[in-house]
Amino acid sequence: MAINDNILIKIREMKDNLTPVERMVAEYILANTEEIPHLSIKSLAQLSKTSDASVLRFCKTMGYSGYRNFIVSISAALGSIDEEQKDVYTDIQPGDDLFTIISNISHNNIKSIEDTLSVIDRNEVARAVKVLRSSNRIVFFGIGASGLICMDGEQKFSRINKMSHAYTDGHSQLTAATLLGKGDVAIFVSNSGDTVEILDTLEIAKKNNVSTIAITRYSKSELADKADILLGITTPEITMRSGAMGSRIAMLTIIDILFAGVASAEYKNVKKYLTKTHNILASKHRSRK
Repeated sequence: MAINDNILIKIREMKDNLTPVERMVAEYILANTEEIPHLSIKSLAQLSKTSDASVLRFCKTMGYSGYRNFIVSISAALGSIDEEQKDVYTDIQPGDDLFTIISNISHNNIKSIEDTLSVIDRNEVARAVKVLRSSNRIVFFGIGASGLICMDGEQKFSRINKMSHAYTDGHSQLTAATLLGKGDVAIFVSNSGDTVEILDTLEIAKKNNVSTIAITRYSKSELADKADILLGITTPEITMRSGAMGSRIAMLTIIDILFAGVASAEYKNVKKYLTKTHNILASKHRSRK
């Protein structure tokens, strides 16, 4: 179950991975959201040029037992949309003034987090926290910008005395995965979920019976399908780097959630480590003044 369930975001994210007929239903819904709650299953089938059975299959693909439950979720999603912000993301245009850039980037980052809370499954988060708490060591795998997310994860978990390391190039990832074993946890970070180096490393990790967690887009991908635990994000489909910025913010938020989940559950034990690491950094800062 998602933390802040929004079926319209799920449809947007899953649309390209649906069957052709289901995609027709999805595209009609996304193009005509306001009228959907007022349509019968037969009306939606006719308007989307599909069939009653196809609409019902689509509802089940989205995780609903029937059409009525699906429509209730559509109504709830529409009710949560602010009338002034229905254009969820705003791309950055050449020549934008600085005020517009500040506003749009901030808005896009906020929406990336809000939309991610609509697709990430709280049960999957709980499973991830559980395996991280019992892990012997935690390894993070990511290429390029995703590698920066991994480095943040390494820094955070190291502060609470969890043996952690981030691997951000293909060769080191392969060798590191080869040496993993039962009790270790591997976290794979990839926006697309189709990065070749990440998939090769995942294959090795799974052969070694390692618990695997994927932080990737909430849509069908090889990484999402093969990882033991999926922590999905959703990002804007826009042309400039604001899209990549949004995905980075969403991924960092998931890292923060995992870290806080582990630290909170083990606070009596980790408090001393947080205090020690804080004190050493503070003392170094004072000595340099």
